[in-house]
Amino acid sequence: MNKQLHSEPDSPEGATAVIKHQVRFDRHADYEAWVKEIAPLAKAAPGHLDWHIVRPVPGRSETFTVIVRFDTDEHLMDWMNSPTRASLIEKVQPLLVSGDGVHISSGLDFWFSPPSAKAAVPVRWKQFLVTWSAIYPLVLAVTLIMTPLMKNLGLPQSQLLVTLAVTGVVVYLMVYAVMPWYTKLVQRWLFD
Repeated sequence: MNKQLHSEPDSPEGATAVIKHQVRFDRHADYEAWVKEIAPLAKAAPGHLDWHIVRPVPGRSETFTVIVRFDTDEHLMDWMNSPTRASLIEKVQPLLVSGDGVHISSGLDFWFSPPSAKAAVPVRWKQFLVTWSAIYPLVLAVTLIMTPLMKNLGLPQSQLLVTLAVTGVVVYLMVYAVMPWYTKLVQRWLFD
């Protein structure tokens, strides 16, 4: 399977690939060994930011979902179309029920996976609780830090300016620091 993948022009927020593999029920251990082979190579690729794997729920699914993020679409596509990855995808084919299911997105659209992605999406109330429980303490902490900092820098104490700064920092932290770590921490509950 040597198909070339394509994506949209570079997004300033980076690029994400959601890769779904439906693994034969008796080949999970072999697939886990394959993951140990491919993961370090993906992580060593130029522009790599993040790697997560969502394992199937025993007795409910045979699908592994690998989420890999790169800093640019170009770096992501370089990895996705690399001979190294192609060789490893060919190697894993006998373990899979179907082929290499890939959905590529850029920037924030990863948070709102379209139905065509066919990725496991948690129920909305769990998404709400996880997002709210991450944003609330961030807004409190960032506001406590930004307000005096902006005052010390001599910036006007306008509510609009403070809100602009606080929301910018919160969104940055959510996308690059908090949500990748936090969703991994609560993954079992989130997808249960």
